[in-house]
Amino acid sequence: MNIPNTLTLMRIFLIPVLVVVFYLPFQHHLLVAAAVFSVAAVTDWLDGYLARRLGQMTKFGAFLDPVADKLMVAVALVLLVERHNTILLTLAASVIIGREIVVSALREWMAELGQRTSVAVSYIGKVKTAFQMIAIIGLLAIDPTVHGNALQALCYFMLYAAAVLTLWSMVIYLRAAAEVMRGQ
Repeated sequence: MNIPNTLTLMRIFLIPVLVVVFYLPFQHHLLVAAAVFSVAAVTDWLDGYLARRLGQMTKFGAFLDPVADKLMVAVALVLLVERHNTILLTLAASVIIGREIVVSALREWMAELGQRTSVAVSYIGKVKTAFQMIAIIGLLAIDPTVHGNALQALCYFMLYAAAVLTLWSMVIYLRAAAEVMRGQ
């Protein structure tokens, strides 16, 4: 049994759970939605750690893990755009989702050229992911019609910071790809 792949599949299974819980009309549903996303975020870290630690890295896992991450984040951001309904959150979400599409396509193209490692995950990408996950968890837990507070402002700030880091990391990926293209 490949534990990392199982965790990745669980993360994909949690996507509809997140959506349903987010919209169910029960007390603390937003906190439960934030908890579901938190579990997914932890499994994201855990499956990578276990894959390396247990020597269970697979091509299927290398493909599926980033797909699961992007799906979970994109769905959560769409939920937040609908709930919070602000232009700045919508812009940040659009930047983050758009970058994921561009970088995924770039990685696929670089893999076709045999240069996938030229666009490997950078340190900035890891920091961006941490800011993004923390911001999304906080924003999922907050009802903006009730809790317009400092925590919400901090979460917005972290999401905006993640969006800036998203653009920065995309530029790094594009530069790496440009160098490979010059050498072709």
